[in-house]
Amino acid sequence: MHPGRLGSMTTQFTLSGRARALTSSAIREILKVTERPEVISFAGGLPSPATFPVERMREATEKVLRDAPHAALQYGPTEGFTPLREWVAERLSRNGAKIPASRVLITTGSQQGLDLLGKVLIDEGSKVLVETPSYLGALQAFSLFAPEFASLPSDAQGIVTDRITPADMEGARFLYCLPNFQNPTGRRMPLERRKALVELAARAGVPLVEDDPYGELSYGGEALPSLLSMNPDGVIYMGSFSKVLAPGLRLGYVVAPEEILGKMVQAKQAADLHTPSFSQRIVYEAVQDGFIDRHIPSIRTLYGAQCEHMLAALEREFPKEARWNRPEGGMFIWVELPEGLDTSALLAKAIERNVAFVPGAPFYAVEPRRNTLRLSFVTVPAEKIDHGIKVLGELLKAEIAALPAAA
Repeated sequence: MHPGRLGSMTTQFTLSGRARALTSSAIREILKVTERPEVISFAGGLPSPATFPVERMREATEKVLRDAPHAALQYGPTEGFTPLREWVAERLSRNGAKIPASRVLITTGSQQGLDLLGKVLIDEGSKVLVETPSYLGALQAFSLFAPEFASLPSDAQGIVTDRITPADMEGARFLYCLPNFQNPTGRRMPLERRKALVELAARAGVPLVEDDPYGELSYGGEALPSLLSMNPDGVIYMGSFSKVLAPGLRLGYVVAPEEILGKMVQAKQAADLHTPSFSQRIVYEAVQDGFIDRHIPSIRTLYGAQCEHMLAALEREFPKEARWNRPEGGMFIWVELPEGLDTSALLAKAIERNVAFVPGAPFYAVEPRRNTLRLSFVTVPAEKIDHGIKVLGELLKAEIAALPAAA
């Protein structure tokens, strides 16, 4: 036996209840399959690499390393790089709302923002209100803290505010929603519903959590007022640089009332001390002269064209029984199929033919609808969109023909 090495011993690791409850993301498991080059993937909600401003980021990196190398490579404040916080605050100060930089926390991706919100706002059994369906990453992040999810009635325009009752709102810790080009459905909440939702939540004393990674991606460039701008003291806003610059930067931000932000800062200190100083300074250098407003239109143009191409393919290839939305922005198309179809089973058949998508069931907090699926179009070339949608159309027609009602 090697000197100093103990003999054979058995060490028992006992997982926490929280760890035992963890499950793998359905999307992450699918993406393992899509790493094969022959697979046409409509699964991942990944921005197109064609939109990454490589030269701009190279220039910004060189400038940071030339002008402030030691500060960029040093620890930094938990709240984030002050000039970047000020830039975020100024950008969000719209429609008469003034957002101070003291309400901005820079996070390591917006997913960290979801985790921090769960830590500071959810106890076991806490009531959390969500859309139907909702963002899977948020459901996963919040689930770690064992809330009781309550799904609000929703349609093609988001939460149906006139169907929400006082009992729905009673006792809720917060209401989580994505008003702009929602993941997974691609829908956008109209102005009147935004106003109604903000008023309803304010009357009930329920905080709104507005997750907005896709708001800049309107194909026509038209923006609707944020929920934050309508009630800065009652809304926690989450944003990200992933969809407008590059996801590899892992840079997001949260805007919240200062008493909530202070607790999130304390939770972040325990998690990672602070978001990387280097990334924050690079992003600030890249965006501070108005570059982002010059860059975003090219993303909108590309994604709008990709979306139209997929919509045309769906019209040609999908069975008449299928229904889907026509997004005005974002990265996703949501498909609803006849009752009785299970898109998880359909996925297995699609992967056999080297096509992937995301089944819709994991996006539901309660009562999953298994006859739904999400398609992402932004990373797939036109000819592969055509082929992949043709394959899915053939599979769907066969599945629908086999349903009992078709006999």
